[in-house]
Amino acid sequence: MSYQLYFEKALAASHEAILPEQLIASVLNDVAEAVIEQTDFLLQENQRDLERMDKADPRYDRLKLTAERISGIAADVRNVASLPHPLDKVLLEKKLPNKLDIKKISVPLGVVGVIYEARPNVTLDVFALCFKTGNICILKGGSDADYSNRAIMSIVHAVLNKHHINTDKVTLLPADRQATDALLNAVGYVDVLIPRGSQSLIDHVRSNSKVPVIETGAGIVHTYLDETGDLHKAIPIIDNAKTRRVSVCNALDCLLINSKRLGDLIHIAEPLAKKGVVLYADKRAFETLDGHYPAELLNEAQSSHFGTEFLSMKMAIKTVDTLEEALQHIAQYSSKHSEAIISEDELNIETFLNRVDAAAVYVNTSTAFTDGAQFGLGAEIGISTQKLHARGPMGLEELTSYKWIVKGTGQIRQS
Repeated sequence: MSYQLYFEKALAASHEAILPEQLIASVLNDVAEAVIEQTDFLLQENQRDLERMDKADPRYDRLKLTAERISGIAADVRNVASLPHPLDKVLLEKKLPNKLDIKKISVPLGVVGVIYEARPNVTLDVFALCFKTGNICILKGGSDADYSNRAIMSIVHAVLNKHHINTDKVTLLPADRQATDALLNAVGYVDVLIPRGSQSLIDHVRSNSKVPVIETGAGIVHTYLDETGDLHKAIPIIDNAKTRRVSVCNALDCLLINSKRLGDLIHIAEPLAKKGVVLYADKRAFETLDGHYPAELLNEAQSSHFGTEFLSMKMAIKTVDTLEEALQHIAQYSSKHSEAIISEDELNIETFLNRVDAAAVYVNTSTAFTDGAQFGLGAEIGISTQKLHARGPMGLEELTSYKWIVKGTGQIRQS
């Protein structure tokens, strides 16, 4: 099938009537159940993908499916099914002096294209969110996850067929570069394009797409330990933010530590050492840790280590003397994804919240929570780091637009 035909079928599907809420929920719950039932099949196909990737590749963990992860993905689909229906919500309603009744109501975006890399969970997340919101989705996964993605899509299409629903509501394109180029140029067929993956992928899509793009940017994430920060909170927060799952975009990349807290750095680093985290510490932090952290894991930081999204068991440490210095460092190096402060000083907390420009800003908790499911959105289509249309985890509401409904009784405009 030519790419043009894929797009034509998707556009035609977008013109169909929106499915009833009860049917949408039933389909999503059936998909979740089928995914669990087909766990062995999914793991088998995922293994075919894993065998083609070096285990040292930071993308390996993102690609890997386990029974536990499949169960979690299915749970997210069920969560989406249970959430309130996002369409036909009255966002604004008023009667004008000329007696015209005006309503602003939520509607689907239309045809949503998503380009992503070695993340098979994205296939189900995007389908669930788009299906719930009445959107048609065209997926372009990476070749690294093609066996996994096609296995998932076969399950989704089987459930749609069972319910006599047009399978063109969700399309998985071939995993080649030509498909990407075609999607970038699908003007008139695709309403919005969302890239999920590395900074190079996002940059390529932003620079070459003729279709409107919503950026889901890379996560260069900082946590600042303030002079007043509670050490008992700081140790598990930093450990969790860094090591819970290193290959995801909300993982901690750089610890900013107030110079008055350098004495606590040894205690903060203990759980990191046990998990084999490689540290790139500036001069003052390095001198503090030298002899107290495994030598093979401790390095002096170079300028290139700041502003790096590691996606692995690596972390930079920067010593600052003031909150202002921490804020300036974040402003220089942040990707505007997730930033955190550990502090007991209310003025410093409010200053941090007001000054930091990021999609999610945290106080005394882990940046690992930047996630659609964790935010109560059911799942996410990505973490938007831009400011137009959507910002942060993109759930159901972010996949809708709106239109104006104007009702009259014969009024005509006089001027």
